[in-house]
Amino acid sequence: MQLIERGRSAYQTQQIDQAIAAWQAAAQQFEQQGDPLQQALALSYLSMAYQYRGDWPQAEATIAHSLEQVSQWQAQAKKSSHTDRALIIQGQVFNTRGALQFSQGSLSMALQSWQRAGEYYQQAGDIQRYTGSLINRAWTLQGLGYFLKARERLDQIEAQLDQATSEIKVLGLHSLGDTLLAIGDLETAETVYKEGLQVAQNQSLAQQQAPLLLSLGRLAQRQQQPDAALTYYRQAAAATSDVLQQAQVQVDEYGLLVATESWSAAETLAKRLPAQLKALPPSRASLYTQARFAHQLIQSGRAGSVQMAAELLGTTVQQSQSLGDRYAEAYAMGYLGNAYEVTQQWDSAKDLTKEALLIAQMLNANDIAYQWQWQLGRILKVQDKTEGAIAAYKTAFQSLQSLRYDLAAIAPDQQFSFRESVEPVYREYVDLLLSPDAGPDRLKQAREVIESLQIAELNNFFQSACIEGQAVALDEVEQTNAAVIYPIMLRDRIEVIVSLPDQALQHHSVPVSHDQVDAALSRLRRQMIRPFFTPATTAAGEVVYNWLIRPIESDLHQSGVETLVFVLDGGLRSVPMSVLYSGEHYLIEDYSVALTPGLQLIAPRPLQQQGFETLAGGLTASRYGFSALENVRLELEKIEETVPSQVLLDENFTSEALREKVEALPYPIVHLATHGQFSSRAEDTFILAWDRPLNVNEISSILRTGDQTRQTPIEMLILSACQTAAGDDQAALGLAGVAVRAGARSTIASLWNLDDASGALLVGNLYESLVNPDTSKAEALRQAQLALLHDPDYRAPYFWAAFVLVGNWL
Repeated sequence: MQLIERGRSAYQTQQIDQAIAAWQAAAQQFEQQGDPLQQALALSYLSMAYQYRGDWPQAEATIAHSLEQVSQWQAQAKKSSHTDRALIIQGQVFNTRGALQFSQGSLSMALQSWQRAGEYYQQAGDIQRYTGSLINRAWTLQGLGYFLKARERLDQIEAQLDQATSEIKVLGLHSLGDTLLAIGDLETAETVYKEGLQVAQNQSLAQQQAPLLLSLGRLAQRQQQPDAALTYYRQAAAATSDVLQQAQVQVDEYGLLVATESWSAAETLAKRLPAQLKALPPSRASLYTQARFAHQLIQSGRAGSVQMAAELLGTTVQQSQSLGDRYAEAYAMGYLGNAYEVTQQWDSAKDLTKEALLIAQMLNANDIAYQWQWQLGRILKVQDKTEGAIAAYKTAFQSLQSLRYDLAAIAPDQQFSFRESVEPVYREYVDLLLSPDAGPDRLKQAREVIESLQIAELNNFFQSACIEGQAVALDEVEQTNAAVIYPIMLRDRIEVIVSLPDQALQHHSVPVSHDQVDAALSRLRRQMIRPFFTPATTAAGEVVYNWLIRPIESDLHQSGVETLVFVLDGGLRSVPMSVLYSGEHYLIEDYSVALTPGLQLIAPRPLQQQGFETLAGGLTASRYGFSALENVRLELEKIEETVPSQVLLDENFTSEALREKVEALPYPIVHLATHGQFSSRAEDTFILAWDRPLNVNEISSILRTGDQTRQTPIEMLILSACQTAAGDDQAALGLAGVAVRAGARSTIASLWNLDDASGALLVGNLYESLVNPDTSKAEALRQAQLALLHDPDYRAPYFWAAFVLVGNWL
């Protein structure tokens, strides 16, 4: 045992040659003594040392020999020999094999080995080592792309970390932080990383500090804090002497410098990095680091960068083949195809992409496959092979659909960007499908894709796969007087798909650039928030009307449609469709208007006549830097005059009071008259209670408090005095997020803060219409808006157009 301890001491101080010599001597000694179990332990340590050096053949042969010794011992050992110590040694051998398999990219096999190791540790009652095996399994699940499963695994052991050794605790916290980062819980991830870093620093765990600092840098970069990210990266580089960790940090720093267009510093680093990367011993981590740097070089678009990337990727492909890491090979081969795509060498690009795709499909790795299916589609499109391109995009779309529960797994150690890595697949696929002569099947496909994009956007908003289509499709609702309109924003045009009652889908195309659309929507938004009428308001509304409605005017009239249901896209979400102007009328004067996030609805049905009990909460006082809302009291009084109500006002409108009321009675209507903000970021979407702001997840938690005892969901959630975040053209995505996550069938909310007597008037009119059993929710809102529109004092859209209905319009 002295030789084993001598080897461990040498290994811990990175004296690898001395460790190998000690463990080789130990293995020989135990062999001579006829002690196969202790020989297996020495060999497992020896394999670990070979792994550290990147000597994979020796590492494999040594762990195989170790397992043979375990089998020999098991065959000849008496029952009394199966002590806790013997169980721990067997666990150690399987732990070492799992580490080797993980490093070589055999992740499923590593998961099995660490499962076996955990079973031995659990039998021995060794909580520390068992916890370590669970952490290893969580890392592997992350590597396989199963981030939510990894989170579940880590949740199981989080409570045990307080009793674990400092090293195990730091590893566990780091793994948990990585998982939280991957699924988008950035705030908690930061807290967990910093807790792990504090433990590592307090216990002088030098090797653990740099990886945590690197992760904090990636987190800061994802939070768009480049200065903080750069500081963390440089602290990480200073905290380690490990050549692989140094390279990983510098690759991340290079990516940050490119993102911030710090070209001089980026090019200096780019010249130094290839030699450093090629000098690394081949391992899964080093191969991914090389591939990642090469991809960043391609994306930088700088002179000579693509050639440098291609050379590096050629080496990466060869090393991954030697190591047998098919995952790394699939990435490197695909990125090499991308390098040829960028330089317009189409045939070579296509061949390499197909080869990478074949490997990914053999691995059943849809997170890799979709990227190369998309890349193949782009290449075929350029080559005017439209049918082939559509087929490739279709498979990419199907792969993304299968990844809905782990979209964050799309690239290893990469700053995941939905806008850059996922959304374009959907839009480019729709672009191909909607040719001028697109038939019914293509239109159905395009509609399916755009609805799936809406779901994917909401799941990305929440960074979890919490949104799914429900049982009833929009165009199957038993209401013959509604049309569903899908405007789809593409690079050079708007495509509009229309579903009319009892008719085949139709579509029209509007040739207008993305910049022109943005400019027109900005003009319309500016006009809407002015509390006075000008001809410029209707002119701005008419531009959008001409795009979306004018080409289908006669069809709408002939079909007897009374309600228009919009599945809006992009910047259109921030504009109430009611303000579109025909030249004579606003759209709301001719039709009821509703929005839906494109989800299939939960059994749309009218608001039940007996269900008007309303829980109303609101703030009139200034809180947390937000101004007083003087007209909220009048608004709540009008509600009380019209329907049975329970009111929580000012200091009574706390988060806990709201939760208690929701839990106590199944109110069909919840009305919150308070400051709120909708944003494209979940963390910036909130409503204000007396005691604190409530983010979108807290709102959901409170409103769903009574779900287990409630017979039916909340029918209507009404949010007045809210607004979309300034300067955020995707802010209305937050409204859709609140509407869906809150679990209410319908949500009525304001897109801008209407702190005026007109807001109270509109709310009063809304409730008076709702109590009419023959009036739908969409029609009730329409009547309330028309009452203000026809009042000379309130004819400007600022007063009547702020409120939109999202969800069930019946």
